[in-house]
Amino acid sequence: MTATTTAPVASPELRTPVRRPSARLRAWATRAPLLPALIFMVVVTQLPFVATLVISFFDWNALYPDARHFTGLDNYQEVLTDADLRHSVWTTVLLTVAVVLASLVLGLVLALLLDRKFRGRGIVRTLLIAPFLVVPVAAALLWKHVLYNPEYGLLNGLLHYVGGPQPDWISNTPLLAVEASLVWQWTPFMMLILLAGLQSRDHEQIEAARVDGASDWQIFVHLTLPHLRRYLELGALLGSIYIVQNFDAVFTITSGGLGTANLPYTVYQSFYQAHENGLASAAGVLVVIGSIVIATFALRVVSSLFREEVSRA
Repeated sequence: MTATTTAPVASPELRTPVRRPSARLRAWATRAPLLPALIFMVVVTQLPFVATLVISFFDWNALYPDARHFTGLDNYQEVLTDADLRHSVWTTVLLTVAVVLASLVLGLVLALLLDRKFRGRGIVRTLLIAPFLVVPVAAALLWKHVLYNPEYGLLNGLLHYVGGPQPDWISNTPLLAVEASLVWQWTPFMMLILLAGLQSRDHEQIEAARVDGASDWQIFVHLTLPHLRRYLELGALLGSIYIVQNFDAVFTITSGGLGTANLPYTVYQSFYQAHENGLASAAGVLVVIGSIVIATFALRVVSSLFREEVSRA
């Protein structure tokens, strides 16, 4: 008779505990691949901004580097009280409001047209998007030489063909000339945002309104516009962020003359022409703060749009 031996069973106290990684460790393991990009972003963007912030508290002219001294908030006070700088702030606000509103209205009209089905819609959509893909400096040069030139420009050529006057567009209407070039470039951006909003409408609700006898204008006012409110806000905020910082059109078309110098161009003048590093840094910090404020509202609008889409799904 063969004896059967049974392996001893280890007691729970003798078992080796399996350690699971903590939630904090798992979180760091998930974020680790992003650390190189985060470090690069901090080095490239945040450290220069900190340096600019420090310089903004000094009276520092590059022509007299040994005469720099700490002045506190004097540079910011000069930016906010100097007549030329205040005029550049007003020009920046006027330029931003005019371009954003005109781009939104034209973008809404084009989005409503492209929302309809017609032959060649893809080709038309591609052609309308093309201005947004042009390099900003190239777009400004296009408007300055191809359209605005008083001798061989397209606008004066058309006026000459019908026997009209031959105005110097940039000299007579300098700010309007800059605004027109920016509207031409930013209308496709607004059109894409609003077209996405139009295509996310509830078509069953629209058909029900048509069955009840609602006209196209009533559908647009009471259904389409309320649905597009978030998209209009998003387009206005994102457009404002970019137009506030615009430098290319002002520099290329008018070189900041004739009352078209906005705040970014004034920063350029203070830094590269007057060599006032402290004053230019203070103006640049104010531009960044304004952009951050606008971007904060833009992010809130984007997050609310995502929440609406998730709740709708």
